[in-house]
Amino acid sequence: MDRNASCFRAITAERGPFRRVILRVSMESTMHDHISRLLAARNHSLRTRFPSFIARCFETVNPGTEYLSNWHIDLIAEYLEATRRSEITRLIINMPPRSLKSVCVSVAWPAFLLGHDPAMRIMCASYAAGLALRHSLDTRLIMEEPWYRMAFPRTRIVPGENQKHKFVTTERGFRFATSVGGTATGEGGDVLVVDDPLSPMQAASRIRRESANRWFDQTFATRLNNKRDGRIVLVMQRLHADDLTGHLLAKGGWEQLLLPAIAESRTIIDFGDVHAIREPGDILHPGREGRELLERARRELGSFAFAAQYQQQPLPEGGGMVEPHWIGRYDAPFSGEGAITQSWDTAIKAGEAHDASACLTFCEQEGRHYLLDALTLKAEYPALKRAVLVQAERWQPECILMEDKASGQSLLQDLRRESALPLVAVMPRRDKVTRFAAVTALIEAGRLVLPRQAAWLAAFEAELFAFPNAPHDDMVDALSQYLGRVRGRGAGIGIRVL
Repeated sequence: MDRNASCFRAITAERGPFRRVILRVSMESTMHDHISRLLAARNHSLRTRFPSFIARCFETVNPGTEYLSNWHIDLIAEYLEATRRSEITRLIINMPPRSLKSVCVSVAWPAFLLGHDPAMRIMCASYAAGLALRHSLDTRLIMEEPWYRMAFPRTRIVPGENQKHKFVTTERGFRFATSVGGTATGEGGDVLVVDDPLSPMQAASRIRRESANRWFDQTFATRLNNKRDGRIVLVMQRLHADDLTGHLLAKGGWEQLLLPAIAESRTIIDFGDVHAIREPGDILHPGREGRELLERARRELGSFAFAAQYQQQPLPEGGGMVEPHWIGRYDAPFSGEGAITQSWDTAIKAGEAHDASACLTFCEQEGRHYLLDALTLKAEYPALKRAVLVQAERWQPECILMEDKASGQSLLQDLRRESALPLVAVMPRRDKVTRFAAVTALIEAGRLVLPRQAAWLAAFEAELFAFPNAPHDDMVDALSQYLGRVRGRGAGIGIRVL
């Protein structure tokens, strides 16, 4: 402190040109320190905040185009960060076209991975070789930018091993690009990325769909260096019930992030630092593609293709176990009186904290069962427990059905201790298809009544009419649970209870 004071007195004591030189040097030094601090803060943000890194990548590969941030990009970043930390090893992201899926997953993420670990080996594939190469060139462009080199000084591309389809770092990590159906002989990866394995035209061909699924199973997935800890990410718009997403979900073991363009039911998002609620009708990214543009896409594509590509709800050919003409209809809002029952299908389990849960609210009147509301949500245990309380407060049910297994068992115990809710534990028996088959007679007899219009109706019908071939069955499980109880007490159509 004394030395600094002495220096200051020496500077202020000088006169003439030498004093001006000293002051200028002092100001330049201060400005240099300020700039250094700003650069250090920027580099720290780029290294530690993946959403900031995505925004910088977008500006690099799309110069002159305005970057529009949105919560869904932050959510994708949270899922990819969880995957980078190996908290998730199998991830599927389903989202509409033109929603920055490729920039986030195929372009920015490999650069971010190699920035943190220059020895990382990454393999990326798309349905066309040209598309795969374009993503590879974009990643390489980012990694050669001065801002990237400042943020990640350890990561450098070897000049002699800098090709369009594969570039290698000084620590022998790389990004390798191939096409679906293409060769990957001799290559192995720590992270595998598949971005749009099929084009819409290819997805219309059963042969092309089966070929893509077989290539993934028998070729690409076998390229993992570590079968236990290696990570695989699939990002795509849904194109068919039997596309690669449907194929992998049927096998099980995958975490899915589902982002429809228009929310069809109330959805609670609670993952990492992202906390949001999508109300029915909410647009995914209104700043980029608003309702008018989405309705134009619906008209141009047709309802079937729009449901798949934009809503991520492809319907399988041939339907399922319920025929649409079996369903009764009522004009909303429902004005009748009757007993209110809620049926919860809670999918949260240890290690699977972000699977979907569903709550259906029914009103029984004169032997018919009116579905008043359908809620789906992905939430960790505390948020799920709050959702049960909120739904109960909203509808004041006389009975709340909940499966007495896994997370449902914990919810039943906690809620019975902390509240006076009319909870009824249900112990499921047999598999879900057999349970649903046992209640289809009630539906065929016209005892299930749905509204003619509701924001959540399309999502519910997509599950109901496609079951058991639909990729999701959370609401159908809640329906089976409710109708199983109705059937068990012999209500509705007087069928014999077995």
